[in-house]
Amino acid sequence: MSQPEQAPDGKPPAEAAKLPPPKLDPAFYNWSSTFSIMLGRMTGDRKVDLERKYFSEQDTLKEEQYCRRCESNRDYLLEYSPIVRFMKDEVTKLGADMNARNIHCRMCTQEQSGGFHIDHGIMLCANKFRNRGHQEDTMAHEMVHAWDHLKWKVDSDNMKHQACLEIRASTLSGECRFSREFFTRNQWRITEQLQNCVRRRATLSLMARPGVKDDVHAAKIVNEVWDSCFTDTRPFDEVYR
Repeated sequence: MSQPEQAPDGKPPAEAAKLPPPKLDPAFYNWSSTFSIMLGRMTGDRKVDLERKYFSEQDTLKEEQYCRRCESNRDYLLEYSPIVRFMKDEVTKLGADMNARNIHCRMCTQEQSGGFHIDHGIMLCANKFRNRGHQEDTMAHEMVHAWDHLKWKVDSDNMKHQACLEIRASTLSGECRFSREFFTRNQWRITEQLQNCVRRRATLSLMARPGVKDDVHAAKIVNEVWDSCFTDTRPFDEVYR
């Protein structure tokens, strides 16, 4: 009687088929994915899918690390950042308090760095920050939102109100200063750099809101409130930075 054909590992094919598939080395997978993304080896849907899966997995693996770093930077900025301390004091004058209990570090899946809700405080997207300076800009941006909501009656369904909030926050937080635009976002305009950055960011924010049809519609709303909102630097005497 002939012997059953042997698999390469010396076991009959039926048994070999039951063996679990070999595990990929996580380090190789991460480096391989990283270099594929960096070197542009893939295009189209495959590239988008790979990037989404890769960064999602990294966020899951590093969630505790990201949140711990975000909280440490939050506490440092509340103590030592001039603009964050100024906005914290101004919010306090309006009867509220911004502190570690209502500035929360969370993981985010959307392409945003933070958010504000009048009932819950500020959310910081721990996995989206490039560095402490980026987090400082985000905290200042959301604290301007907090000040505006406390100072005036803001209608969440009024797109002109929302456009004004975004114009003021982008203008006053420092996120549109020349060095940030030039070195981080590759925006190299010399004239009216601040105005163009604020318009762009306010338009993008509006586009994410229900009821705004497209970029043309969003830009139209921004233009309607631009003159009054861009020049309103309260609670600062002038644009801080």
